[in-house]
Amino acid sequence: MNAVKIPVVTGPTACGKTSFAVALSARIDGEIISADSRQLYRGLDIGSGKDLAEYTLPDGTAVPCHLIDIADPNRPYNLAEFMRDCHAAVAGIHARGKIPVLAGGTALYLDSILRGYSLEGGAPDPGGREALRSCPTEELREQLRRLEPDSEILRKEPDNRPRIIRRIEMLERPPDLPLLEKANKPGAQYEFLVLGVLRTRAELHRRIETRLDARLKEGMLDEAVRLHEQGVSWERMEFFGLEYRYMALHLQGKMSLQEMRDTLLARIRQFAKRQDSWFRYMERKGVDIHWFRPDQFEEALETVRKFLRGKPVEKPAFRLSETFYGPRQN
Repeated sequence: MNAVKIPVVTGPTACGKTSFAVALSARIDGEIISADSRQLYRGLDIGSGKDLAEYTLPDGTAVPCHLIDIADPNRPYNLAEFMRDCHAAVAGIHARGKIPVLAGGTALYLDSILRGYSLEGGAPDPGGREALRSCPTEELREQLRRLEPDSEILRKEPDNRPRIIRRIEMLERPPDLPLLEKANKPGAQYEFLVLGVLRTRAELHRRIETRLDARLKEGMLDEAVRLHEQGVSWERMEFFGLEYRYMALHLQGKMSLQEMRDTLLARIRQFAKRQDSWFRYMERKGVDIHWFRPDQFEEALETVRKFLRGKPVEKPAFRLSETFYGPRQN
């Protein structure tokens, strides 16, 4: 049986992944599978950047998107569940004769599919553990918070990376979850073409600030109040990270509105930088990422069409460290 061909669209936050993926899907008769660890929760709309209007084209045609609004915000959703749901979405899209397009910026979700993590009982998966070890400590904390809101490790040993990693591994292998096929390895079940949306760091920083201010005007704080009124605790909201964490702190009177906005802006920019580090890590581990600027969409589209036709696709022209991002910043 031929492998299912899956174009993947990724890149740092605010780079324009969604609009790029929607435009691509519309041109290749595709359906999008979201790889975003917050957009899957119902009610986390403005703060998570669902931007659902972007999935409707100017002519009114809607591009289908899967794995958005599928989970209750009070129940942790783990990596194993994402892998299960992603596999099911791919199977359904492929059965309809459409092209699955995986799009998002949650690095661990993407890596789990691209490099075929195994979550089948027993010993921890070496690929998964190596990926976790490459994560910054704060990102590991956020991952554990989402899986286990009342984590004793985070209360008592928030800097104990080995314990945090072991706990994440254990929580992501629930014994009652249907486990994934052993055949899910790159080149077996699926064949991928990974596209990255590339912007200069200065441009990305401007877009992050513009987007944050726009979301505040759109009612992002009202969304946080509404979530709390619907039963999402402040503690749980903080575990969603970034926008929701700092909105929760502000709404509890722990920081002013201006302090919230300025701190959040700095944290989102730091998050984009961590994503940049993850993409470099993926490239070092053998994942080819074809980087395109937004104005190179037609070139990216032609690359995808060659891939879907089974034609040879050239290796990426460069790696992220060689782009106009400039020297790596610490």
